Amino acid sequence: MNLSLLPFRVADRARGPEYRTYKMEKALRYGQALFLFPMSDIAFLFPGQGSQHAGMGKLLAARYPEARRVFDEADEALGFPLSTLCFEGSEEELKRTENTQPALLAVSTAAYRVLEERNLRPDIVAGHSLGEYSALVAARSLRFADAIRLVHKRGQYMQQAVPQGEGAMAALLKLPEGELDRILKEAAQGEVVTAANFNSPDQIVIAGHAKAVERAMHLAKAAGAKRVILLPVSAPFHCPLMRPAQEKMRPELRASSFQDLQIPLINNWHARLITGAEDARAGLEEQIPNPVRWTDTIREIARGGIRRFVEVGPGSVLLGLCRNIDSSLRGVRFAEPDGLEKVEEFLA
Repeated sequence: MNLSLLPFRVADRARGPEYRTYKMEKALRYGQALFLFPMSDIAFLFPGQGSQHAGMGKLLAARYPEARRVFDEADEALGFPLSTLCFEGSEEELKRTENTQPALLAVSTAAYRVLEERNLRPDIVAGHSLGEYSALVAARSLRFADAIRLVHKRGQYMQQAVPQGEGAMAALLKLPEGELDRILKEAAQGEVVTAANFNSPDQIVIAGHAKAVERAMHLAKAAGAKRVILLPVSAPFHCPLMRPAQEKMRPELRASSFQDLQIPLINNWHARLITGAEDARAGLEEQIPNPVRWTDTIREIARGGIRRFVEVGPGSVLLGLCRNIDSSLRGVRFAEPDGLEKVEEFLA
């Protein structure tokens, strides 16, 4: 096996062949070539839609020039002041999908650049839905300017895929094991309702036609789910109703330049490790109508020995899911200047 082909960090290369061999041996203990990456214990996670809030990124941009440059680049790439929307826009404006997606990407990338500037880097990355774009920017597979244009179109295409009011999403909390497939089959009645997010063992999100989702909610409650919650979303994401958005995004993605990843990523589509440019492109295309396999993503990362997680971007939803998936995992978040010292201490 040619060790030079593996995605070791520059720091690992500088420490010599003995250290790289040690890392290889540690990786191989996990039983297969899927986990051939530098085995430290740091993963960066990037949030998706739902983590946005008014004023996000404003303090980062005011404090750190590298963060300010990210927002300037976003404004130039999009041709409108996304930074103003992030810093001063209302919650209602930020909830619009075509605004939410580029705004979250910009804030997460700005936060990452602050960490990167201080040599705080991960061994592996993952992003929840939209967050996979942020993760690919961090991994230097996708240029930020290209990514921000792509997610702006992604948001528009996803919103256009299903007329307002015809689709819905719901969270099923603590649904008894083995009930999901039966519920979805019974609820469909010729319509679409499928799993959209496997967020944790206790939280599954479903999506599809509004009536079918409503039927599934009633069936889940009857089957013993602790809670069922209709989500306040503008479209039924990550289900087959998103195929029109996938068709529109396909040429956009294929026209964009992807590079091999400098940091490995566990993708949403198959919850498997990728390092190649074409796998990155395919994953973004296929995640649109398919479920986010977040539980499997975190388990795959943890299986490699990683126990420390940093949520890079607004909110702390992903850290909460991590703890629900595996209580031994630890994490901190970074999206504001006052969180930097805590991250530095956590990663020391």
